[in-house]
Amino acid sequence: MLTKENIADWFKQLQDDICQKLEKTDSVGKFKQDEWERPGGGGGRSRVLTEGKIIEKGGVNFSAVEGKTPEKILKALHLDSADFFATGVSIVLHPHNPFVPIIHMNVRYFEMSNGVWWFGGGIDLTPHYIDEDDASFFHKQLKNVCDKHDSDYYDKFKKWADDYFYIKHRKETRGIGGIFFDRLNQDSGKSKEEIFAFVQDVGKTFAPTYTHFMSKNHDLDYNEDNIAWQKLRRGRYVEFNLVWDKGTKFGLETDGRTESILMSLPPQANWEYDHTPIEGSQEEETLKQLKKGIDWIN
Repeated sequence: MLTKENIADWFKQLQDDICQKLEKTDSVGKFKQDEWERPGGGGGRSRVLTEGKIIEKGGVNFSAVEGKTPEKILKALHLDSADFFATGVSIVLHPHNPFVPIIHMNVRYFEMSNGVWWFGGGIDLTPHYIDEDDASFFHKQLKNVCDKHDSDYYDKFKKWADDYFYIKHRKETRGIGGIFFDRLNQDSGKSKEEIFAFVQDVGKTFAPTYTHFMSKNHDLDYNEDNIAWQKLRRGRYVEFNLVWDKGTKFGLETDGRTESILMSLPPQANWEYDHTPIEGSQEEETLKQLKKGIDWIN
């Protein structure tokens, strides 16, 4: 029988594996670990890498928290009152080189003492500059994972990502999307074991996919104009995470560890009043492609 302890233990192993592979590819940076306890129950391991050769700042966090579910969460998720348990791994990596993309992954499991349970997660990519070949490679990796488990998953979860990672006040997507899914349970027609197997494969896809971009793009030449654009795009990343991201809100509203929750924010970001890219520039071309519904594979 698959238990919450089994799931949490596997997420811990995933954190270990991803950190090892990122450190190996970066070749300089090392993760610093902070173990923490949540006053209401549970805790986690936050691991942050700063000033690596390729990664400027990144975090690979594991948590397993439990306790009384806040009324605000019960109301928002339309749940009956009961205690909760939530575990998962959350990752955000911000590279030095503007031609290496930002990446985010979250895989998680949630259950309540009244028997309610579900899985959620996804991976999305936020290039500072969109490269169509890189975008195609990224989406192919995700489609391969989805197709292994359900032929409908990729189209369904890609659209979900396009809709979720959308900066409404800017009318632009955060990046090129990826896949996003939430509240997958027995109502999906699959067992807990089948859904967990899918979540595991999503988690295992992260390291080989991102280390590919690290190795391929980190030596590309860039200049001060590229850095200035990178900081503006990081600003958009901050706006999404602080204004729209449900995971950030859930963590803060359940008294999660603030430093771990805000690990996703970049080391530096800029906001320039009414910035307009030069016509025909790489920056303008990137903005044109920050839209929902783009087929990056075909």
